[in-house]
Amino acid sequence: MSIAESELNFAKPDNMLTIGLTDNEAKKKLQKHGLNILAERKKISPLKILFRQFTDVMIVILLMATVISGFMGDTTEAVTIIAIVIVNAILGFVQEFRTEKTMEALKSLAAPYAKVIRNELQISIPAEEIVPGDVLVIEAGDRIAADAAVFECSSLSVDESLLTGESVPVEKHSLKVKNSYINSYDKKTSVYMGTVATGGRAKAVVYATGMSTEMGNIADMIQNIEEDETPLQRRLAHLGKIIAIGCLAICTIVSITGILRGEKLLTMLLAGISLAVAAIPEGLPAIVTISLALGVQRMLKRNALIRKLPAVETLGCASIICSDKTGTLTENKMTVRKIYASGCELDVTGNGYNTEGSFLMGNKPADPIKTEGIKMALEIGAMCNNSVISSLQSNNPAMGKIKSLFSKQQPDTKITGDPTEIALTIAAAKAGITQGHLNSCYKRLDELPFDSDRKCMSVICKKSSGEIFVFTKGAPDMIIDKCSRIMTSKGIINLDAGARRTVTRINDGMANKALRVMGLAYKRLETGTYRTESKNIEKDLIFVGLMGMIDPPRREAVVAVQKCRLAGIKPVMITGDHKLTAAAIAKELNIYCDGDKVLTGAELDRMNEEQLSEVAGSVSVYARVSPKHKLMIVRVLKKLGHIVAMTGDGVNDAPAVKEADIGVSMGITGTDVTKEASSMVLLDDNFATLVAAVEEGRVIYNNIRKFIRYMLACNLGEVLTMFLGILMMLPMPLLPIQILWVNLATDGLPAIALGLDPPEKDIMMRPPRGTKDNIFSHGLLKLIVSRGVFIGLSTLGVFVSILYFLNNVELARTGAFMTLVITQLIHVFECKSETKNIFEISFFDNMPLVMSVLCSVVMILAVVYVPVLQGVFETAALGMSEWFLIIGFSLIVPILSSMIGTGRKIKRQ
Repeated sequence: MSIAESELNFAKPDNMLTIGLTDNEAKKKLQKHGLNILAERKKISPLKILFRQFTDVMIVILLMATVISGFMGDTTEAVTIIAIVIVNAILGFVQEFRTEKTMEALKSLAAPYAKVIRNELQISIPAEEIVPGDVLVIEAGDRIAADAAVFECSSLSVDESLLTGESVPVEKHSLKVKNSYINSYDKKTSVYMGTVATGGRAKAVVYATGMSTEMGNIADMIQNIEEDETPLQRRLAHLGKIIAIGCLAICTIVSITGILRGEKLLTMLLAGISLAVAAIPEGLPAIVTISLALGVQRMLKRNALIRKLPAVETLGCASIICSDKTGTLTENKMTVRKIYASGCELDVTGNGYNTEGSFLMGNKPADPIKTEGIKMALEIGAMCNNSVISSLQSNNPAMGKIKSLFSKQQPDTKITGDPTEIALTIAAAKAGITQGHLNSCYKRLDELPFDSDRKCMSVICKKSSGEIFVFTKGAPDMIIDKCSRIMTSKGIINLDAGARRTVTRINDGMANKALRVMGLAYKRLETGTYRTESKNIEKDLIFVGLMGMIDPPRREAVVAVQKCRLAGIKPVMITGDHKLTAAAIAKELNIYCDGDKVLTGAELDRMNEEQLSEVAGSVSVYARVSPKHKLMIVRVLKKLGHIVAMTGDGVNDAPAVKEADIGVSMGITGTDVTKEASSMVLLDDNFATLVAAVEEGRVIYNNIRKFIRYMLACNLGEVLTMFLGILMMLPMPLLPIQILWVNLATDGLPAIALGLDPPEKDIMMRPPRGTKDNIFSHGLLKLIVSRGVFIGLSTLGVFVSILYFLNNVELARTGAFMTLVITQLIHVFECKSETKNIFEISFFDNMPLVMSVLCSVVMILAVVYVPVLQGVFETAALGMSEWFLIIGFSLIVPILSSMIGTGRKIKRQ
């Protein structure tokens, strides 16, 4: 929302823009519009945030289990559960509390002071006191304090990357003022709060302050975004409800059944409670936390910093990745790809600020130095240039290239200047024409800087032989209009209509390939004096050639995009670039395919969310977009059922980054605002790092599923053993203390070690999980139930067999106790894969799991064979015959599984 037009217009002839506001006028406007600050909504108190950590269903169940364990005298179990709950609460609190810091980061971008004209005098005032109608005085280096319309300008350029995401400074123009009236303003004549003037001077009248500015609009969008639960949080909440109902049912049914058949009331209550406690996977929050924390460490080694723990797993669900182009998918380093001169077209290889590269003509190596026009074009591009590459040295031109001076072996190399000019310097260096070589041949005398009217830049140089030249580069159409002759392979000839058409055709061909084209020309001046202000100095030039350049894709990004496609993830490019440029880069990256659509910000302005949702599925590139467009895109994709990852670096990206399921900010170019709004930070600004993080997220979720499969199948086996034994009118197969010991031995180290399992080889060849999938989807519930039934039946089988043949209840319980543990420890290895049986997996790729199983075996054998513990747990030493029976029943299921084949088949893309 901008202020009323009357705030910009000055009706009184004596109240000119150069006079500014009076103190009285400023005071009245300050009362009307308020301080020039970004307002914050009411913060959630830290106490309320902390309390919310204890309202989750799973946490409530664990707290109930703590009370029950304490009542039964199992203080170790109670202390363990309490520790788990506290750790999870702390992590949740820290995560939620940090999200409240986004606005503070945004406010820090506002200028603390600003220069204004008040009472006909230039003064410096606190930026928060600026009001609509104030006249800002802007100089290079100033952070602009409010949105304003420029009415007086001298070569003003502004870094608007905070708002646009584009790193190239934007030239500003002054609007037309008639009789002190400003009738209209646009992006070319406006400056915005938080941006920085990089060059020139200007005066501008403020038309929006505080929350009415572009920065204020972004702040408002950020504050109005509600954070959703992650897919994992939703799935665990669903699981918690199932467990809560199940535990209550178990406790009730077992206790009532036992009492009805004549068992003691207290004994059956304890048995029911023991089973309920055993059925609760109290290690689940710990396993989830440990898995996520270990994932964070592994991701950090791969240059991905996780700010919000659940985002680790959420990455594994991603079905669409919306990525910025510049610096993430591309090098963010302009590179010359094509040169045209003397009737020859050359392709230039190499990427970024690396001087290794070659020149090709028709796919065959060519020496650019041997073609006079190509050599001249490279010299003009490097001389008409203000970039500096401090350690670039000369090399033998005959080699056609020079050794890279930008490798890790030379970290002190410094490159400064405009990206386009750096690209021209690097292209010349690839041919052996270095700055040192040029400085020995030419002495620079003067410069005509680039301006938006001429659209070109010229330098005047004196050759070592004494000749003086004008070298000019700029927009091809402007350059060719300044030329009367052209350099060809046959010499310099007049630039006739046919030659002009040829140059125009070559220029259009480069432009259609999304190359930024630069025209190059020169002429020789008469020896003696010259005047740079002369209108003739850039006339009657000799056209030399064209250079086409582009910000090339990262090599690793191409591979990462291919990984995404194999994994069923759709990559989408969102950029502020021109439609043709964006489409060309997207095609190189394989993001844009035949049949895909490219939507521009202008087209999005004519759509609502419903209309966008109809075409979003076929759009792979969004060009020339604004912050509101990015937010709209993310919301539509989420409504379509996608889990969306969104990358961003500028303040303009912060709302969309916060709205996305996984907000990803850039570590190098990203602003603090975007980092605070994000779930993770790419320390190297690399799309490939994001894809690696997605892979890690999938591994973590798979390991959590393995844990749930293991825990619930084992717990189900324990419950069925007790329940079926009571239904069959048998003595209690297991005592409450034995149930708790099994729980301790098998639910502890083996379960945690399962969360450390390495990734399966085809992890990135599976489609992403659907948003409606629950934790038991894709056949997991079937695996849990079937294996739980077999564990229960095997345990009960050993109990009945020993009881029938030996008529010894204590020995039968010990056999059942041991069978229950061994079947569970065998099952922990089965859980390593949902597609392979136990005879197809690798046992030793997870040594912590092997060691934890051995520890559990020692714990159980101690209970059976150590006399002191035998008395406590009411066990008896087992003989060889009992062991044959136990091993036989324990191996039935794995053998049958390998014979009939279990596990679900995962759909491939």
